Amino acid sequence: MIYPLFQPNKNNRLILLENYNYENIEVPKGFETNGADIPRIFWIIVPPFKPKYLPAVLVHDYLIKIAKNKQEIFYANYYFEKILLEIENSFKTRAMIKAVNLYWKIR
Repeated sequence: MIYPLFQPNKNNRLILLENYNYENIEVPKGFETNGADIPRIFWIIVPPFKPKYLPAVLVHDYLIKIAKNKQEIFYANYYFEKILLEIENSFKTRAMIKAVNLYWKIR
């Protein structure tokens, strides 16, 4: 797994320093992410900017930002799951996947 290069900004966001490619997806340089949207109470388990999970978070945030319909949101969630499971197949990553899927079902 190739990890993206970021620089933090003053708004608690990360700015992508170079284009990031995953399969057929290219996230452009300058894209900003707020990391994983995790309630603060759970940050001790999964911090929002944990480097290990940033490839999945970055691709997901980018695909959500450009999504025009529910099918494209499904596509973003699919890639979030795919990348996370490539990084680590654990209880923690499966819980993250379930949380994202639940969020988009009830949103």
